[in-house]
Amino acid sequence: MASTGPPPSLKRSDTSLTREGDQLIITPLGAGNEVGRSCVYMSYKGKTILFDCGIHPACSGMIFHLDHPASLPYFLEKTTFKGRVFMTHATKAIYKLFLSDYVKVSKVSVEDMLYDEQDILRFMDKIEVIDFHQTLEVNGIGFWCYTAGHVLGAAMFMVDIAGVRVLYTGDYSREEDRYLRAAEILQFSPDICIIESTDGVHLHQPRNVREKRFTDVIHSTISQGCCVLIPDEYWSNHPKLHNIPIYYASPLAKRCMAVYQTYINSMNERICNQFANSNPFDFKHISTLKSIENFNDVGPSVVMASPNGLQSGLSRQLFETWFSNKKNACVIPGYVVEGTLAKTIINEPKEVTLMNGLTAPLNMQVHCISFSLMQILHRQVCL
Repeated sequence: MASTGPPPSLKRSDTSLTREGDQLIITPLGAGNEVGRSCVYMSYKGKTILFDCGIHPACSGMIFHLDHPASLPYFLEKTTFKGRVFMTHATKAIYKLFLSDYVKVSKVSVEDMLYDEQDILRFMDKIEVIDFHQTLEVNGIGFWCYTAGHVLGAAMFMVDIAGVRVLYTGDYSREEDRYLRAAEILQFSPDICIIESTDGVHLHQPRNVREKRFTDVIHSTISQGCCVLIPDEYWSNHPKLHNIPIYYASPLAKRCMAVYQTYINSMNERICNQFANSNPFDFKHISTLKSIENFNDVGPSVVMASPNGLQSGLSRQLFETWFSNKKNACVIPGYVVEGTLAKTIINEPKEVTLMNGLTAPLNMQVHCISFSLMQILHRQVCL
């Protein structure tokens, strides 16, 4: 059963959380005392829910954000699960692109792959979508979702079982960013809140301070004729730098831009107003870099590359090309997990281990300026 608008009643029932022989049980199958591979199992009054089904972000070939949903095709196609799966519209749209790219860039053998392209095609048809603030009910479980900010499609899910309300969310942002709205303030408090706490005890500098640090590092590096990455708006305001090539080393990002334009109404007011006159996702100073073979590495340049952990792909290839020059710079713009090269170089080691197994001195500058851009993606609920 589905209805639009807020839940029919915001009043609490007198239902207690525990009765004799009846407990609400929450079991973290992943992301308990660690960052990544999020998967939380919840049961209450004979009802079961699985929040997220991810892969550890340190896995070879792992694309940012997939530590929440990347195991879902395996769960639906390779196990006996016969329940239903719900995502927001934007999450489903961008999810297929991420999964296909993950299969292509993964470094594990075919025999060790959790699923293939055909599994993804079958699995996508099983995903159902939900609008923000739409209330659904499945087998006595009521649920709806709120905007979480952070990334396109990200949602905070409220689940109601017999009057007990549980809020589940990963990363959320109460600060409106350059594109997205801030996370919503809930109309009422849940009985239980399950929330990601990656940066729960960290104090971040104001965004304008971090952005200035970021652009100062970049301007300083390219003025020495070397290489780093940079935001488009800064480039527009400094015409003397227009002869410096800027690349986004991710064909996936170019395809995702079409999804962002499709869901323009999910953006903040500034972007929606701009879209009426021009395309805010038309980055005229940035070119797409398909592979390192297409890269003319002569003179200073700016490259934004994935994955952010530097464990494989173009970001790792470019790192191994530039790491020996002390005038080059690598900026880590978000959280990185243990077991990745990015985590290693943040601690400023004298040497790094290369893909060929050899060690070599790390000479390039390394800066960590977090914009929370490379963290967790969207939520999905399995019932």
